[in-house]
Amino acid sequence: MHEMSLAESVREIVEDTARQHGAQRVSAVRLEIGALAQVEAEALRFAFDVVMRGSLAESARLDVVHTLGTAWCPRCSTSVSVAARGEPCPHCDSYQLQVTGGDRMRVVDIEIE
Repeated sequence: MHEMSLAESVREIVEDTARQHGAQRVSAVRLEIGALAQVEAEALRFAFDVVMRGSLAESARLDVVHTLGTAWCPRCSTSVSVAARGEPCPHCDSYQLQVTGGDRMRVVDIEIE
């Protein structure tokens, strides 16, 4: 389950940022997860709870913002929204799409006290 290693990376980012700002506690973490990022949100939530034990973010709320996947279709020269990798272009049914967005996960912000 790669969500556990992702949660560990989030912990490092959150703790480093919190310490830089002299925080006593982290109350919330907001993540942006793209539709094409290949991250299972529920598995990440579980991993987040496990990994944050004993950290400044032990009781932090995890807010997940989902973003659409986008791709460029060279066949019809159109930018399109896609929900998953391997989908055809909704305009011309081409499978030659080039992903242009929604394939990442990032920490958007953290709430500290």
